[in-house]
Amino acid sequence: MFLTNWQGLTGLILVTLFFASAIFAPWLAPYDPNALDVPARLSGPTLEHLAGTDQLGRDTLSRILYGGRVALYIAAIGVSVSLVIGLILGMIAGFGPRWLDNLLLLAFDTVRSFPTIVLALATVALTGPSLGVVLAIVIITSIPQYARVARTATLTLRNTDFILAERSLGASMTRTLLHHVMPNVVGPLLILAAMEVPVVVTVEAGLSFLGLGVTPPTASWGTILNEGYLVIRDAPWMVIAGGIPLILTTLGFTFLGEALRDIFDPRMGKGR
Repeated sequence: MFLTNWQGLTGLILVTLFFASAIFAPWLAPYDPNALDVPARLSGPTLEHLAGTDQLGRDTLSRILYGGRVALYIAAIGVSVSLVIGLILGMIAGFGPRWLDNLLLLAFDTVRSFPTIVLALATVALTGPSLGVVLAIVIITSIPQYARVARTATLTLRNTDFILAERSLGASMTRTLLHHVMPNVVGPLLILAAMEVPVVVTVEAGLSFLGLGVTPPTASWGTILNEGYLVIRDAPWMVIAGGIPLILTTLGFTFLGEALRDIFDPRMGKGR
C-alpha cells in the first residue's frame, strides 16, 4: 500500500536522500566545507565546483552536504525527545485527575504562547548563539503539540471497555498506559512527527539565518542562505543551492506524513 502511493514513494525517496546525504557527507563532499580558496571566490557552478563557491572560496556543495548533518542532528534529537516527553505528559494529562489535566494544559498553553523567534532572541541574549540553544528551543516549543494530541487520544480511550476491564482487574495506571493506551496513541504522533521534521529544519535554518543558531564557520543551510543573501546580486546560485535542500526536505517529509496518515487512518485516504 505504501509503495503504491506516489506521494508516499516520492516522500520515501526524498527522505532517504536527505538521510543518506547527511550521514555520508564526509564521503560525498568533494572538499572540506571550511577550506578557503580565495582566488576562486564567488565563482559560478563549474565541473570543479558544481554549486559554485561563496565569498571566501568555500565549495557550496560541500557546505550544503555538511549543513544537512546539522539539520539531521537537530531534527532527529529535537523531534524524538519532544515526542517522548509529549507522549508521557499527554497520557498523564488524559488519564490523570482533572486538576492535573488542567495544570498541564495551562503549562502547554503558556509555552505555546511564546513565539519561537521571540523565545530564541531572549534565550540567545542570555546564553549566546549555539547549536545547543537551538535544540533546546526546538524541544521546548514542540512538546505541547505532541502532548495535546496524546492527551486527546488518551481521553478517547479512557472510558473504552477494554481499558475499564483492565482497571477493574486491578492494573496500575502505569501498566494501563504502557500496554494499552500508548500503542493506540503513538500512531498519530508518528504522523505528527513526520510533519514536524521540516518545521524543525526550517526553524533551525531560520535561526541560523538570523545569526541565532549555529556559529561560523559551521555549515548550516541557514548560514548558507544568509551568506548568499548578502551577495545575491553577484552570486545568486548560493541562495538557490541553499534553498533547494529545504524545499526537497519539506516536500519529502510532508508526502511521507500524508502517506503514513493514510495507512493509520484509511478513511481519510478514501475521502480524498
